Amino acid sequence: MAERVVRLPDVGEGIAEAELVEWQVKVGDLVREDTVLGAVMTDKATVEIPSPAEGRVVWLAGKVGDVLAIGSDFVRLDVDGKSEASSATTAPATQTANAPSIQKAAPVASVVPSPSSAPKHIAPSLQPAATPPRREGERPLAAPAVRLRAREAGIDLRQLRGSGPAGRITHDDLDLYLAGGTTVTQHQAKTAVTDIKIVGLRRKIAEKMSVANARIPHITYVEEVDVTALEDLRAKLNEQKRADRPKLTLLPFLMRAIVRAVAAQPELNAHFDDEAGVIHQHAAVHMGIATQTGPGLVVPVVRHTEARDLFDCAAEMIRVTETARSGTATRDELTGSTITITSLGALGGLATTPIINHPEVAIVGVNRIAIRPHWDGAAFVPRKMMNLSSSFDHRVIDGFDAAQFVQRIKTQLETPAMIFIDA
Repeated sequence: MAERVVRLPDVGEGIAEAELVEWQVKVGDLVREDTVLGAVMTDKATVEIPSPAEGRVVWLAGKVGDVLAIGSDFVRLDVDGKSEASSATTAPATQTANAPSIQKAAPVASVVPSPSSAPKHIAPSLQPAATPPRREGERPLAAPAVRLRAREAGIDLRQLRGSGPAGRITHDDLDLYLAGGTTVTQHQAKTAVTDIKIVGLRRKIAEKMSVANARIPHITYVEEVDVTALEDLRAKLNEQKRADRPKLTLLPFLMRAIVRAVAAQPELNAHFDDEAGVIHQHAAVHMGIATQTGPGLVVPVVRHTEARDLFDCAAEMIRVTETARSGTATRDELTGSTITITSLGALGGLATTPIINHPEVAIVGVNRIAIRPHWDGAAFVPRKMMNLSSSFDHRVIDGFDAAQFVQRIKTQLETPAMIFIDA
């Protein structure tokens, strides 16, 4: 037998290190060639590392959450053959963006029952509070005969407060409970603490949100929009849609409205390099769509929205968000957005304060649609209303410009025919 070292391969141009987010094997496992050994993450893309040979795992590089250097030892295998392969790296890695990371929460410490100071001879009915309630997760103390009797009577011993030594549940406690006594602990103080290490995508999200919140002075502007006409148009288009066209939601209309708005205000479709003091205005509108996935929030990108019509925007948005949720999105599909839309759908609330997707300078937030009374000049009439909650980088976007941008979007959504007219 010989030892073969599987090194962490280059998982992307310019990447010097990667975070370990998942082990698929453990020491002692037999693996075949191309068996996935584990997964690492860089910049929201998860990369699976396959085994280059058949062998037995004898060493693993670390634990979930560790950051490993590219080219460092990842796994060591006992393999048949000579030792010439001892320094080989793995075959090219397989990238699967946003694969769920494995996290196991362990209790901080074991729980020890509190001793009771009540004498044995005192009747249970006279000492309902002889011992403090058991701590959360603690197994009740009881003799096998007591457990059998409780099981036959359908009694959950975790709900009883024991009167015996160290809180032990006795036959007297069962008798009192069956007679309608007060040994049941209806409300227990919960004292358990669980430590959950922040790893993988959740750590990437935390890091990026911290950077955005710390470095960008946000200004959030909330505006009410009457989407009654837009919703009527959307319903009619969905009724008449062809088989080759996707179902329309509100977001493709918003995407097209943003394209027209940034054409008038290109400074909103930009990245701000605050270290260099340079604003990069983009002609291409690469629309980020904030998407909730199992591991956390990611932002797949609809590229060149300015060159797509309404149905093309809808189809591409569906495609990239589905790849993000399934964990198959590529790095290119998850990077490069120039302005972002965030929406919580039916959970959208009345207003939000979205955090900008750094280094962008604007994000448009969609809140839920609700029927509200609206004064038309003569009477109150029911209208479908929605709030837009949009945040801007106040270092480079003034409040007036932010308001003007949102008003441009509002005008198009309230008069949806304008979305289809080339100015």
